[in-house]
Parts: sequence; C-alpha cells; structure tokens
Amino acid sequence: MSTKDFSRRHFLKQTMMLSAAAAVTPGILMGMSKGDIKFASANERVNLACIGIGNRGAEIIRDLYRTGLVNIVALCDVDMGAAHTEAILKEFPNVPRFQDFRKMFDKMSNQIDAVTVGVPDFSHFPITMMAMGLGKHVYVEKPMARTFNEVELMMKAAKKYNKVVTQMGNQGHSDANYFQFKAWKEAGIIKDVTSITAHMNAPRRWHSWNLNMTSLPLAQTMPDTLDWDVWQMATSGHNYNKDYVNGQWRCWFDLGMGALGDWGAHILDTAHEFLDLGLPNQIVPKLVGHNDFFFPLCSTIAFKFPQRGNMPALDINWYDGVNNLPPIPKGYGVSGLDPNIPPPSTGKIEPAKLNPGKIIYSKDLIFKGGSHGSTLSIIPAEKGAAMAGSLPEVPKSPSNHFKNFLQACKGEEKTRSPFSIAGPLSQVFCLGVLAQKLNTKLDFDRKNKVITNNKVANALLVGPPPRKGWEQYYKV
Repeated sequence: MSTKDFSRRHFLKQTMMLSAAAAVTPGILMGMSKGDIKFASANERVNLACIGIGNRGAEIIRDLYRTGLVNIVALCDVDMGAAHTEAILKEFPNVPRFQDFRKMFDKMSNQIDAVTVGVPDFSHFPITMMAMGLGKHVYVEKPMARTFNEVELMMKAAKKYNKVVTQMGNQGHSDANYFQFKAWKEAGIIKDVTSITAHMNAPRRWHSWNLNMTSLPLAQTMPDTLDWDVWQMATSGHNYNKDYVNGQWRCWFDLGMGALGDWGAHILDTAHEFLDLGLPNQIVPKLVGHNDFFFPLCSTIAFKFPQRGNMPALDINWYDGVNNLPPIPKGYGVSGLDPNIPPPSTGKIEPAKLNPGKIIYSKDLIFKGGSHGSTLSIIPAEKGAAMAGSLPEVPKSPSNHFKNFLQACKGEEKTRSPFSIAGPLSQVFCLGVLAQKLNTKLDFDRKNKVITNNKVANALLVGPPPRKGWEQYYKV
C-alpha cells in the first residue's frame, strides 16, 4: 500500500482470526452467499475501519465489502448496539468495536489503511482530519463538512498529506452520468451553458414541524447505548433529544445541511466539475417559512457564477420544497426516478410532484437529467432522436465509486471525487445554507473567499469556535 510504514503480512499474521471471520461473513450480508463476492487475496485487500455503522453508514460498509477488496478491521459508532447498528454488528461479529473514534485510532492506528466516515454532516470534519493526519485514506459521505471553513481545512490537509487518498460519497460520480457528461462536454455537445435548474421536491422531515418554534428541543432521557458527548463532536449547546439523532440532525442549521446538502451533490456534481464552476460570486435566496433553527418549508436559491475562460456566466437555480416546483420547458416529458438511487434511512424516497433532477439550458440545446448516476437526454425528444447518430460514444465505468476508492488506496486508480474536486462543490452548498439561515443575499469574493456585504455571514464561514477538547482538529 502507498503510505504504509508497516508490514501487511505481519499484521495479517497477528490478526488471522479476525481476517478469517471477515472472510466468512458475506453469507449474512443482505442475503448474499459467499459465492457472490470474489475476494482478492488477503494481502491485496485494504484494511478498513468503519466510523458510523448504522443507516447510511451501514450501506457504505456493505458496498465497500461487496467489492472483495477489504478486510473490515474495526467498527465504531457512538450508538453501538442500538437498533440501527445491530445489523452490521451481527454481520461482523468478531471485529473490534469502539464508541469513540479517537480511542479506535489510539489502539489500532497501525492496523488501519483506510476509514469510512458515514456520520452526520457536523461530525465529518474532526474524524476526517484525524484520519488524514495519521496517514489513513478516507471515504467521507457528502457533503464534505458543514461549514465553509471546515471544507477549506480539509482541502488543505489533503494537499499536506498528499499520499492520502480521499473520496466524497457522491456515488453517481462514478456512474454513467459522469462519463456521459465528460464525453458530451469534450465533444462540444454540452457548451455555452447559461442556466441550470436543479430541483428536489420530495417531502422533508421538517415540513411537518411547527413554524412557530422559538427554541431548540428540550432535553430528554438519553438511551443507554448512546455516548452523547462524542455524538456532539465539536458542536456545543445541545441536550439530547430524539429530534437530533438518526437523520433528524439534517433538519437543524446547527447540525445539518438540509435538502441542499443532502441532494445537491447528487444533482449538480458533474455540471460543477466539467463546467469549471468553482465558487459563486452571488447567492440570492427566496424562502417560504424561514425559521432561525431549522430549514425552510421552501427554498429557491440562485447561485450566480461569472464567465470562466470562454464559458459564459451561468446561474444555478435551486428549488426545494413540496410545492416549490421549477418552470418546465416545452417537451420536457416524464420525470423519471432512477431505481438505483439508494433509499434514505426512512426506508423509501417519498413521492414528489417532480422527481429530483436538473434541466440544463445552453445556447442551442436543453438537457434533462435526474440525480446520482442518471444520464442526460436532449429535449424535446424529437431533437434528441435527430441528433442520436452524431452523439459520441460514452465509455463504461471501469469501477463503481466504492471500488474506485479502494483501487486508489491500492495505487491502481485515482479517485473521481477527491477533496480537490468535491471541496469547492461542498462549499457552494455551505454558502447556500448560509443564505438560507440568514435569509439574505450574499456577495462573495471568489479570489479571497470572503463574503463582502454581510459581516455576520462572513464570520459564519468559520462558524462558532469548537468546544474545549476539539480545537486540535482545526489546525493544518
């Protein structure tokens, strides 16, 4: 492995029983039989520690394990043994367990090659910074972090620890849409884009909450399984309440990134990368049901990007909220839902009047697309059919997002969503959330990375200071 200063073979001898246990577990992974996974030889696998093992974290573990390229060597979760973490514990019964990622690294650092970070948005930062500092490759769920400055520090750390492989978990970035968008851009099919409409109109958890809420939730009795102190990480001021945990954290400005942070990277990632968007110079929100504590009922956010080289200025118009539907061009057709989209922790994607996706307007063409790996089509359909013979061939993906990460850890590929690419994309969403929180227009200096028209907003690029004991992660 590239960045390793210890012998894998020596470690495998020390952990023979653990590796043997990992090798026989596939039979209980989501109904798979042992024969469903083709395992690499033991010394060709990545030794993986998993931080956050319930809900989405569990799905990440299973997807990485299915590649046959990992040994699961540690499991870590602040709510170890709760209903949502029990399944993974049963699937890997002999793997060491921890509730505090710091203790895991203290005890097992020299036995770990890479980590998964499948925890709430506000928890990504300290775990990832510690892992990179220890030379561990990191797979981090989207968005990279909750604040603009945290993402900035993560990008700087990735440059400093340049042998560490990074991958953000917008898994569609390794699927068909990635390769199609790249091919169509290089062939000049996608060019002179001036506007993108992005929409996510499915019901959200906070849509049924009281708009007159004037404070954070009251304290409740904590479950015996939960380490609330570690759950809070660097944040402060929150007593335990069921409306913070198991996905509810996404509702609150203090902890999550709302619909934009949840779905933005699955809808806008390819346009952001291949149209070289970088950071916007203005963000303009229009909100319904603004609240100081949690996300609005509806958000329309305009992100304005300047001219880039020979590419014209471009606006992204983001729509979320059940009844906040964007204008649809003539010939749009049916809004399909990609069956490969992973279900949320609630078990299903709620029906929407318009399924998540995007409409890309260029000088000559209009493109319609969904989310994740869904491919684009040219609309109206008659125009797309007329152009079918002149469209470039799109190569197939050599590896899905999970295998791509592991192959990169082994030095055999490069990740498609490293922090250098995923970071600016995540910062776009951080700026959008700031505009939602303050319900005001923001003017942004792209070169100096400061907000020029609002001192409060500019201070919130950094956010409140970390609570005592967590300051060390904010230094690169």
